[in-house]
Amino acid sequence: MKPLEGLLVIDFSQFLSGPSASLRLADLGARVIKIERPDKGDLCRQLYISNLELDGDSTLFHSINRNKQSFAADLKNAGDLARIRKLLARADVMIQNFRPGVIEKIGLGYDAVRELNPRLVYGEITGYGNAGPWRTKPGQDLLVQSLSGLPYLNGDATQPPVPFGLAVSDMMAGAHLVQGVLATLLRRSITGVGGKVEVSLLESTLDLQFEVLSTYLNDGGKAPQRSAVNNAHAYLGAALMTYVDPASLFDQRDEIKSILVHHLKQQSTAHWLSILEPADVWCADVLTWDRLFAHDGFKALGMVQTVDSRPGAEMRTTRCPIRIDGEVLTSPLAAPRIGEHNGIVSDEFDL
Repeated sequence: MKPLEGLLVIDFSQFLSGPSASLRLADLGARVIKIERPDKGDLCRQLYISNLELDGDSTLFHSINRNKQSFAADLKNAGDLARIRKLLARADVMIQNFRPGVIEKIGLGYDAVRELNPRLVYGEITGYGNAGPWRTKPGQDLLVQSLSGLPYLNGDATQPPVPFGLAVSDMMAGAHLVQGVLATLLRRSITGVGGKVEVSLLESTLDLQFEVLSTYLNDGGKAPQRSAVNNAHAYLGAALMTYVDPASLFDQRDEIKSILVHHLKQQSTAHWLSILEPADVWCADVLTWDRLFAHDGFKALGMVQTVDSRPGAEMRTTRCPIRIDGEVLTSPLAAPRIGEHNGIVSDEFDL
């Protein structure tokens, strides 16, 4: 039995942040019913990160919405909205990532839903929170990264700011929402009352930088200094070595790294690993995905699962990274078609 089995999650979110949160809850055993527009569904269905598609939708949509059910409803239609409200009255968790004010106009803001179901845990993701001059800006990952200062940590000193190579703001916000939802569910088990969990992409991206921002706040506001030679961490020295003066590793960082770059090029990676690893010098091969997937170290993790519950939607993807009682958490269920489960959900909940 997975730890969240028996919990019902109603997910109104689109794109990445909210769906990544409900995906993790589904991996942990919750039943997730995805509420989608009858015509186009989640806009992420047509958000492509490659030319590959499965069953008419993007692989991105499939990877982040597997193991869920889809219920199509027009939230501007009174009849559909009444059915959704009836569903929420039975739910344990609700997730939404509309822009501030939109969900209240629909009639599904926190206060309204709490009247329906005081035990509900209400999860909300915004771009920048519900206050301040940025609250109505588009909550898009790269925009949030830019405002957070994160790109100033990436790239060499001679380059302009470089954004992170993943939708890190979306994914961190999703992870933080899961943490808040689980904590509030635990509180509910004691008090019997639900609550509202709020996260924003910007706050999650700031929290991601807590180490370096704490340094900035306590070091006279000194800006990060990226290395001009193969920068990896703006706040670290030339190498991670305990037997060298730490000050010199930072003050002479570029000079030391230039010497290392020239010297290391003279021999293969395998040669240097054979010397450095036995000497307990922290180092690692930089693997391509092809080499990573072929390595026994990766194979031992069993991180790849096959989703194959529906013809046309077969896909290999990563599994949940959490183990419970030594067991990995997998599921063969593919992402749903729009409204695929309307009949099942309507019959079960008498909608």
